[in-house]
Amino acid sequence: MRAPAKELFRDAAFPASDSSLFSSFSTPLAQFREEITWRRPQEICATPRLFAGSPQEGQVKQGLLGDCWFLCACAALQKSRHLLDQVFPPGQPSWLDQTYRGSFTCRVWQFGRWVEVTVDDRLPCLAGRLCFSRCQREDVFWLPLLEKVYAKVHGSYEQLWAGQVADALVDLTGGLAERWNLKDVAGSSGQQDRPRGTERRTCRQLLSLKDRCLLSCSVLGPRTGTRELGEFHAFIVSDLHELQDLAGRSVLLLRIQNPWGRRCWQGPWREGGEGWSRVEPAAQAELLSQLQDGEFWVEEDEFLREFDEVTIGFPSTEAGHLQSLHSGKVLCHTQELPGAWVKGQSAGGCRNNSGFPSNPKFWLRVCEPSEVYLGVLQRPRVRTAGRPGRDYQAVGLHLWKVEKRRVNLPRALSAPPVAGTACHAYDREVHLHCELGPGFYLAVPSTFLKDAPGRFLLRVFSTGRVALSAVQPAAPSPGRREAPPAGEWETVRLRGSWRAGQTAGGSRNFASYASNPRFPLSVPAGAGPRCVRISLRQHCRDHQCLPIGFHVFQVPADGGGQDASSLLLQEPLLSCVPHCYAQEVSRLCHLPAGAYRIVPSTYLPDTEGAFTVTVETRIDRRSIHSQEMLGQPLREASFMAVMKA
Repeated sequence: MRAPAKELFRDAAFPASDSSLFSSFSTPLAQFREEITWRRPQEICATPRLFAGSPQEGQVKQGLLGDCWFLCACAALQKSRHLLDQVFPPGQPSWLDQTYRGSFTCRVWQFGRWVEVTVDDRLPCLAGRLCFSRCQREDVFWLPLLEKVYAKVHGSYEQLWAGQVADALVDLTGGLAERWNLKDVAGSSGQQDRPRGTERRTCRQLLSLKDRCLLSCSVLGPRTGTRELGEFHAFIVSDLHELQDLAGRSVLLLRIQNPWGRRCWQGPWREGGEGWSRVEPAAQAELLSQLQDGEFWVEEDEFLREFDEVTIGFPSTEAGHLQSLHSGKVLCHTQELPGAWVKGQSAGGCRNNSGFPSNPKFWLRVCEPSEVYLGVLQRPRVRTAGRPGRDYQAVGLHLWKVEKRRVNLPRALSAPPVAGTACHAYDREVHLHCELGPGFYLAVPSTFLKDAPGRFLLRVFSTGRVALSAVQPAAPSPGRREAPPAGEWETVRLRGSWRAGQTAGGSRNFASYASNPRFPLSVPAGAGPRCVRISLRQHCRDHQCLPIGFHVFQVPADGGGQDASSLLLQEPLLSCVPHCYAQEVSRLCHLPAGAYRIVPSTYLPDTEGAFTVTVETRIDRRSIHSQEMLGQPLREASFMAVMKA
């Protein structure tokens, strides 16, 4: 009696239908809607296999789907068996095995954890052939199966139409990836903050990384090398080779792979190009013989000129530890904690906003001198309509050196951070790279706009031992509100103005800060510190408010002859910042006897306006025992870092 045919798995959660192909029918893929069919590998070729016998056979090739960014990241798995086994767990059935049931399982890293995703092996086809990604040998199926898994994670194939190579690299490795803007690098030789020759060191650094990690490059607009590329296309840097030209000068060539699988670059180092006349014929023959389908050579200068961006995945050891791109050291200590920006509570916006101190805060304890990478990975919001993709907030990260457990937040956060992102970026993950000494640091992730909600994961990778803790303000007593102490108060009002080119010096970020108005404040001796409220009110309509704030500087007891500019170069005793778009800002504080200077300012220099500074000093009739603490009490929920096994 003939055994009944085994029933093959059909994935009901990601069926072979339009719902798995399309999300909005907003891409060129929609024109093939009626022609796409679904077939299993054994219906496409006679002897399907999961992996290729050589790297050339498994080389990635792009089909009709605009997911070159994902395919470039997939090439990273071919550089490391450890990474490949992490994504494709060993023991997957073959199509000839008795255990084959038409399903395959992959692992994808999502927001801090590896997620197992199972799909059936029905793949989209046109005219009987794979219409999306495929390998150089079309009987190899690891790539189209992984593409289907990634499409399921994102909701449809169409959701993969555009993206960042860095994001896919993180999802396939669980590590880090950096993006280098080549236009910034190539144009940096005349800038003060980038030493001359930075672009040369950058390409030499790529040369040292080529065998250890994935290198990808992108063009963001049409290029002279080819017109058919259009915009926003990603390539794989498959090799770098340094040789001597006929004049004895060094020539650095980069071998670039186009995921389309055809040669499309018309630069001077194409086959038959004039660039080859500069080198020995034997070198030309050897390098041209290395090219596979879709590959071409470009010289270093052409690379920097014609390409816009390089993405680099951090190399990893067999033990699974990342290695620094900058030093090569092993980042063997890791820690991560989730967080959220909640509208009206902890979404304080960037440092321009007065609500910045309300952002989520984390202690980072560094136990020994360490090279440290910090990353803020935000969870994207899926677009419900329009073009496919993910929406991201503009996010940043800043780091301050602080004391343990108690910190005067306004004062600490008004000081310059020890490290910070150059700007708030619309990237899924932003990074800081620091060399940190032992001690405690306060990390503050933020969105650019206030009240912009979102969730994120703070990740730390370090060469030395670290501990990461979430900082939470102590809960206030129910029904209690802060109020000024009762008693008699002496009030002084001082009027002033900011005038462009004269007294509108702007905030402490600017060299002109010392030109701002300065008002004296004297606190008489007594039984203890005096309770003082300082207010700054600008004279304007609500919708015309400038961002305002103030600092208070203490005059040293022996500093009667000290000039004002020198005094303002010191750290202020207290501050009312970040600058706030409000008619009035104020601080209630306790000041010991002495002389002070109040310096009101706008955020930007040469911003004109009139204002009044009000100083209210409590008149003590008896000894005051203040309950106010210098700093905000914090409650730590500590998570100690451990070495990754």
